[in-house]
Amino acid sequence: MSGNIQLSETKAAQVHGQPHAPIGVSSPASAAPGTGTGASNFKKGHSKHPGKPQSSSGIGGGTPFKTMELAPAARRKKRKVSEKKIPEKVAALLPESALYTKLVELESKVDAALYRKKVDIQESVKKPPCAQKILRIYVFNTFANQPDENVECKSSEAPTWTLKIIGNILDDGSVSSSSSMMNQCTSYPKFSSFFKKITINLDQTLYPDNHVILWENSRSSTLHEGFEIKRKGDKEFTAIIKLEMNYVPERYKLSPALSQALGVEVETRSRIMIALWHYVRVKKLQDPNDAAVFSCDPPLRKVFGDEKVKFAVASQKLAQHLSPVQPIHLEHRIKLSGNNPSGNVCYDVLVDIPFPLEKDTSAFLERMEKCREIDEYDNAIVDAIKKINEHCQRRAFFLGFSQSPAEFVGTLIASQDRDLKVVAGDAIRDVEKERQSGFFNQPW
Repeated sequence: MSGNIQLSETKAAQVHGQPHAPIGVSSPASAAPGTGTGASNFKKGHSKHPGKPQSSSGIGGGTPFKTMELAPAARRKKRKVSEKKIPEKVAALLPESALYTKLVELESKVDAALYRKKVDIQESVKKPPCAQKILRIYVFNTFANQPDENVECKSSEAPTWTLKIIGNILDDGSVSSSSSMMNQCTSYPKFSSFFKKITINLDQTLYPDNHVILWENSRSSTLHEGFEIKRKGDKEFTAIIKLEMNYVPERYKLSPALSQALGVEVETRSRIMIALWHYVRVKKLQDPNDAAVFSCDPPLRKVFGDEKVKFAVASQKLAQHLSPVQPIHLEHRIKLSGNNPSGNVCYDVLVDIPFPLEKDTSAFLERMEKCREIDEYDNAIVDAIKKINEHCQRRAFFLGFSQSPAEFVGTLIASQDRDLKVVAGDAIRDVEKERQSGFFNQPW
């Protein structure tokens, strides 16, 4: 038996396993007389509503109000700012809006944190964390049609025996019932996934043609819950079973010198380097003048053979002290009389079980993507910002009119007059001249 396995009535093998910004238009009162700020706006509004008649009066007929309503719709597509941001003009009028601005900034930070967590969850789904559990392996055999002196009627069929190797994961160290073993088919990996290779050696004198049975995980397209070997025979013998564990990532057995220094027997290459770094830091062996070099105390001197070693070459020098993990060696006596099935020995092996988080995390990520309540609140905020912008535009319009009615009306009429001239000039535009640079060098 292997040194890692202790046999008893229940034998155990201790093996380390596996805003829209302000939509509002600048107030006509803010523009100096003689300058046209609404030409493009009026042009777009006119092109969208060609059937609406123009009012003959600059003041009456509600023309200013129509202009202010059409302008935001024309400029809205040009805005690239977030729709949740309050315009600076509105923020100057409402000091209380500073609190809302802070909330928006906090929301952006929360969104960024949630996005980072989402990425972490996605990575954890790809590489789920593992927990160590006990894999209990049962080895036994059954027999049939064996010769028995007490039985007078003998069967015409040839005597046979069947060797079975099965296993199940123990929950919290308790023995699993048959019903719980059936439930493990969906909750835990299948039995064969824990092994890279299984070799069974039969008695060569009894089975000279096929005394070695080999199963390899890399050649098997499907996973299995156990293994059965059935043969004809009526003579008892001892079968030798070798189980080579499937470690992901690969694990190695440390040499006696390295194991004595680090206190580790079997581990992955990356964890061995971490253990070495921890040993150097605890023993204060790092060179104060060069952090990339560490000194060797007597235990490490047996491993590296030098007084000082660079961390960059430590991994290469440790490779000669690492060897593949020896397979688990089991022996089972094929008994063809007495109790059927025969065999009351089991073996416990520590394996790594990935947490079944894929379904839960996928559902959580889906809920993060589709949160109707948050979407409804976002839509309500955007609608409120739009209404605030509209009220700000109306306020600017009436405020400009109240401060200087004559100048306001004059500016408005002059602006619309220029707009009409531009609209009327569309029919006689010379597109070819506008493509030449000389056209833009003409005096205003």
